[in-house]
Amino acid sequence: MRILCVSDQVDPVVYSSAIRDRFKDVDLVLAAGDLPMDYLSFIVSGLNKPLLFVFGNHNLEELAYYRPRADVRGHPVDTPWPSRDRLEGSGAVYTGFRVVREGGLLVAGLGGSRWYNGGANQFTNLQMAFRILFLIPSLVWNRIFHGRYLDILLTHAPPEGIQDRPDPCHRGFRPFLWFMRAFRPRFLVHGHVHLYDMASSRVSEYGGTTVVNAFSHYLLDWEDRT
Repeated sequence: MRILCVSDQVDPVVYSSAIRDRFKDVDLVLAAGDLPMDYLSFIVSGLNKPLLFVFGNHNLEELAYYRPRADVRGHPVDTPWPSRDRLEGSGAVYTGFRVVREGGLLVAGLGGSRWYNGGANQFTNLQMAFRILFLIPSLVWNRIFHGRYLDILLTHAPPEGIQDRPDPCHRGFRPFLWFMRAFRPRFLVHGHVHLYDMASSRVSEYGGTTVVNAFSHYLLDWEDRT
């Protein structure tokens, strides 16, 4: 299986009429945040493949439709929780703070960034830790019925100390380190940290997890180890 990972930047290599030819061997798309929804819709329609996404800390115009308690300017905070059709009807599946199964892979999403100015979809380490706790029943279910907790953790921010930056906005989340130790996903795919030199390293290892920065776009090859 080949996975197209995207985040943070509308990449002209992807946003092109040649998308189907360039990425004809892609089976799944993971979007790690800070991308406009019409870009995600373009990818879904261009490739006709499933796309899983989380929100970052920018491009949040539609956040309130997916998380109705989010305080996003111009959107009502009392919008009813969206139906499955709203979540998945366009082919782009919102996986923020939940676990989904797609193409045989178990994927959990934890969107947002570290708190730095009180904006929407920003969290402290403690707030993110509580959101991880709510995922644990689904992860245990996976372990019982699928033999593993998780395959991929899709986030916007990186883990603390791994591919993050020292400024308040771009620091990673400390609870992600515990998550990787406890549930051992094969991959953690994140965005948020821009790569100004595209030759920069974007892959790190932490225990049994490969951490990948999806900035712009990155192709990830999944090999079944069973």
